[in-house]
Amino acid sequence: YPHCWRRKTPLIFTSTPQWFISMNKNNLNKDALKHIKGVNWEPSWGLQRIESMLTDRPDWCISRQRNWGVPITLVVHKDSGEIHPNQKELFEKFAQIIEKDGISAWDKLNLKDYIDDHEEYIKTSDSLDVWFDSGVTHYAVSSKRFGKNIVADLYLEGSDQHRGWFQSSLLTSIAMNNCAPYKTVLTHGFVVDEQGRKQSKSLGNVVSPQKVWDSLGADILRLWVASTDFRSEMVASDEILKRTSDQYRRIRNTFRFILGNLNDFSDKNRIKFEDQVELDKWVINETKILQKEVIGLYESYSYHKAIQKIHNFCVNELGGIYLDIVKDRLYTCKNNSLARRSCQTSLDFILNILVRLIAPILSYTAEELWQTSNRLNTQEESVFLSNFDVSEINFDSNINQSEWKRIFEIKDAVNQSIEEMRNENKIKGSLDSVVDIQATSNDLNVLKKLGDELHFLFISSEANVNEGKNFKIKVSSSKNTKCVRCWHRCSSVGSSKEHPELCNRCIENIDNNGEQRSFV
Repeated sequence: YPHCWRRKTPLIFTSTPQWFISMNKNNLNKDALKHIKGVNWEPSWGLQRIESMLTDRPDWCISRQRNWGVPITLVVHKDSGEIHPNQKELFEKFAQIIEKDGISAWDKLNLKDYIDDHEEYIKTSDSLDVWFDSGVTHYAVSSKRFGKNIVADLYLEGSDQHRGWFQSSLLTSIAMNNCAPYKTVLTHGFVVDEQGRKQSKSLGNVVSPQKVWDSLGADILRLWVASTDFRSEMVASDEILKRTSDQYRRIRNTFRFILGNLNDFSDKNRIKFEDQVELDKWVINETKILQKEVIGLYESYSYHKAIQKIHNFCVNELGGIYLDIVKDRLYTCKNNSLARRSCQTSLDFILNILVRLIAPILSYTAEELWQTSNRLNTQEESVFLSNFDVSEINFDSNINQSEWKRIFEIKDAVNQSIEEMRNENKIKGSLDSVVDIQATSNDLNVLKKLGDELHFLFISSEANVNEGKNFKIKVSSSKNTKCVRCWHRCSSVGSSKEHPELCNRCIENIDNNGEQRSFV
């Protein structure tokens, strides 16, 4: 026997007179089925879902018997129930009085003030279906605020709304404007616990948003939402939020490093792209590629893929390659040298791109960065008032993309060999090592392009490459003395009476014009 899902009490069905909107009389249902094909449904199965619900759907019952809500302002005959012949004009009069005095004006309204045959007619006491209320927001909100014939870019709700708001909005808009009220409809799943159960107070598995932003911050909550594929059910738990915090920390620490190394940088220090060190050109190009991909993912509502791209860029291209390599240049090269300013130019470029890319998701962090950085807050009042730089850069480099890819593959192999030496306690760090590579002719040609700067790529004190039939890596411990300034082990340490603990490179950076870098 049917029971109420909320109160768990038995239900009694009774037939009562109601008001309906016909689905077929003016081809309303047929037109709705036609127009949904011109809407972008995210995910794509949304089209099949609403199509199945519209096909053969019954007439729409729009009346409810409640003491609250929007009244159905119909005037009907006492005996026959027929609608008053002047109902169209009465609708407008009633609407004006309700707009002036509020919903309760309908209850106080006396028919003798509006019709001559008031003794034969009565007001209906039914309220309008709330789905009709929300379904006409395209008129009551959008058209009123933004002008007539406005079609919303996006309607966003849970998957249950194919039966509710998405459908009621569609039907009312088709009836009024002969078009769908939205260009795109995005459907998201519901939040569940680790076992896939819906969150419920009785189960004690509710993850409170307020608790999350009080303890972890609002951006952690936003990052979790964005990094979850909303097309299916979204799992929330303390463990998942902890992993999200780690993800956020990596992104934030990337910005901290960049800002810390731009403290003495201004526009007058900027180096032209064509004059930059090759590695700095590479990272600018990678950042431009990232921006193009992330903007495309934002536009297709693939937020989890966008944040994945941003996080992976911070971990791999920046943390795993670029920032690790350029620390030597930032910390040991002469302050105003081209080598250091070239790196800062790229860091400034990365900062400007990344802060805009994270802004839609990590909004508070992006605005905090913007307001505290002189490199940013002099551009616009807020990051949300700024635009993306979509201008193209002519990537004219002595090392192409495929060559860089192979260089970093070799670097990964060298890193593994160095790590093995560290695990065996043969060296303490990578700067204690000497890297010898036997390379095939193709690899030799690529590595030779870096010249005597090759060891900076591997973050070793020395690197040598020779041709051989097979690719081999040999890592050994350097016998040279360690420079106290740059920590490289070099045979030149001790050769200067004035600076007995420094290598010649550091002496050049301190006392003279500074070392020259072209590639790394």
